[in-house]
Amino acid sequence: MVDSTFALVGKNLSEAMRILGDGQRETETGPERWRFRACIPGPLQGEGQDVATVLHLVHNLLHDEEEDEDKPSQPRMQNVGEQGHMALLGHSLAAYISVLDRERLRKLTTRILSDTTLWLCRLFSYENGSAYFHEDDRDGLVKVCRLVINARYEEYSSEGYAVLSSKQPVIYQSASGRPGLGQHLCSQLGLPLSSLCTVPCNTIFGSQHQMDVALLDKLIKEDVEAGKLPLLLIANAGTPGAGHTDKLSRLRDLCDQHSMWLHVEGVNLATLALGQASSAIMAATRSDSMTLTPGQWLGLPAVTAVTLYRHEDPAMSLAAGLTSSQPVARLRALPLWLSLQHLGHDGIVHKIRHATALSQHLLQRLKALTSIKTSDVFETEISLLEALTMGVVSPIPAISGASLRDVLGSLMLSIVEDELSSPVVLFKFSQDMSAASSGGSVEGFCAGEKEVLDAFNRWLGEQLVQWVPSSGVDVVELEDEGTCVRFSPLLTAAVLGTQQENTEELVEKLSELVPAMCSTMTLRQDFREEVHRHSPSLTYREQLSWPGLGAVWYEPQAEGMDESRREEELQKINSELLNKLQELDSDIIFSTGPEFGTEEECIFVGMVTEDVDVSELVDTVAALGRDIEESGRLLENMTEVVRKGILEAELQLQKANEEKLMEEVCARLLGALRQLPLVGSVLNWFSPSKSSIKGRTFNLAAASRRLLYGGTRLMYCSGSLDSTEGTYSSKAQAGRQSQQETPTSSSKKHPG
Repeated sequence: MVDSTFALVGKNLSEAMRILGDGQRETETGPERWRFRACIPGPLQGEGQDVATVLHLVHNLLHDEEEDEDKPSQPRMQNVGEQGHMALLGHSLAAYISVLDRERLRKLTTRILSDTTLWLCRLFSYENGSAYFHEDDRDGLVKVCRLVINARYEEYSSEGYAVLSSKQPVIYQSASGRPGLGQHLCSQLGLPLSSLCTVPCNTIFGSQHQMDVALLDKLIKEDVEAGKLPLLLIANAGTPGAGHTDKLSRLRDLCDQHSMWLHVEGVNLATLALGQASSAIMAATRSDSMTLTPGQWLGLPAVTAVTLYRHEDPAMSLAAGLTSSQPVARLRALPLWLSLQHLGHDGIVHKIRHATALSQHLLQRLKALTSIKTSDVFETEISLLEALTMGVVSPIPAISGASLRDVLGSLMLSIVEDELSSPVVLFKFSQDMSAASSGGSVEGFCAGEKEVLDAFNRWLGEQLVQWVPSSGVDVVELEDEGTCVRFSPLLTAAVLGTQQENTEELVEKLSELVPAMCSTMTLRQDFREEVHRHSPSLTYREQLSWPGLGAVWYEPQAEGMDESRREEELQKINSELLNKLQELDSDIIFSTGPEFGTEEECIFVGMVTEDVDVSELVDTVAALGRDIEESGRLLENMTEVVRKGILEAELQLQKANEEKLMEEVCARLLGALRQLPLVGSVLNWFSPSKSSIKGRTFNLAAASRRLLYGGTRLMYCSGSLDSTEGTYSSKAQAGRQSQQETPTSSSKKHPG
């Protein structure tokens, strides 16, 4: 019978996965309380929470930020199947098993460790190997380096790092290896960076992502002559970027010659389980150690990486940390032990074979697409032929008696074998920009061709990631190829559940995007020339990193403004111009450009189709800019008229106040005279007394006059300043007949 505790652990795990997966549970407090508690940290509850409440809080933390995103649906969590549940169950059981008595725990962990090691060694054809399970996939290599140091320096265990001063150890790695791996090794081992030697890759023969074996041999001999000790070589069976495999067989022979340790890592090691791996990959079984990541290949969450190694001295392995006497440390293998048993040999092989079949299917479909370039062997063949025929290199000495055709044939056979064995597919959009113009000169434009193509491929990868997330593609930056889109199903297919239908969807999306990219690339130069034709009102801004038609900036032609005022006017006009362009009924996207990467402000024009008239597009931009500028001038003219009217009104009111003051003085004198009986009657008869309230009114009216300003016919406003005496006497606004009639303007008006 199954232990009741085991059954309870499995039941609780299933319930937890259900809650975290959908979070559908009615509560008294309602969903708003969960959202509040997920978004705002709070104090630790004194009475404690039940398991369901805590799991719902975790669910809200996982999914709360994704609910309002207006994007195509993406998988929120890893596609956890039954084998994933087994891996998660292993972590729960490890916690339970760790509380057993020491003797039972030792027997159980020994069985788990030995079973898992045996299965992995047989599965990946690595005979007589031992296994080290570790969370950090770099930790196995660190422990292997310590093992080699203990083996090569006999007094290291007693004297420590002092013994390394006699002969400095050297670790060799490929320039195409994992970034930062060598620095991490030196940091963990306490070695100086001078102990790390980065070997360049091939420049002509073979893949440009493979280690140059001849140059490596030369570097090793130079280090030996300098009194250094070649310690370890890190080779790749699938480089992180391109997925290419080093010449492992030649590297093995070179390591035997110089008594070096050979360590191999890479995604292509997964194909060893198929039993039909290429000779280049099978050579990895002769290495001294190799690191595997079965969790990624099989879609197993939180499963440790494994380093398989061969060494006969268990004491040195224990000193290096590759083995442990603590039973609890051996429980790291439990999730993988459960998952391997659940999948079985056939299930493991099926998953890896499915991933490699996806890559081969996509590669064949991509070769049928125009303007999409894959890592094709024919281009390598051409470069080899040119190099040999032009005398750049000489034939290989071992085959110097062979013909040129035989030399190329043997080289191309190895290249084809390497590419067919790699489950990683690289592709990129490519178009010759020198012919990407319907007319005019392209001098100076092709200088940034690589940067422009990188920008287009970066945009292409982002679009594919957004619209076909189940494909698992990503964008990589390679030194020689530039920006490429990578499809590596061994790392993503098991996690995302990628099927052949997803690769077909990927190809369909590519078929939609590539024509627009071709049209945009073709019309970029025409757009540039059309913008120059509208100079100086339009300015072309060179933005090589923009994946679109180009960038433009409107320059107003006003004169007499200072620098700060002109800059403010520029920003205002172009901001309004961008809003007007975005309101147009068009498929073209106008924006302020990428969020990062440019400090120059301008209007960016996105991808266009082949039916777009670039001349008409630029004319529209220029016309809208002129309309906005003229509208601004009209408003500015009206503002100036109002300002002058106010100043004039202030002057007239000041003058009226002075006159009123004089009138008051005279009125007082007359008032005194009016008090005299005889004189007052005469004054009242000749000059009767009356009071009035005087003010000013400003009448703003549109005039039909036109002003020639910078070659443009503009309307402007004028105004008149009148007295308010008539207003107060008649209680209504009154004016002269000429002021009441507004002149009519011409029937033909400029837009805006």
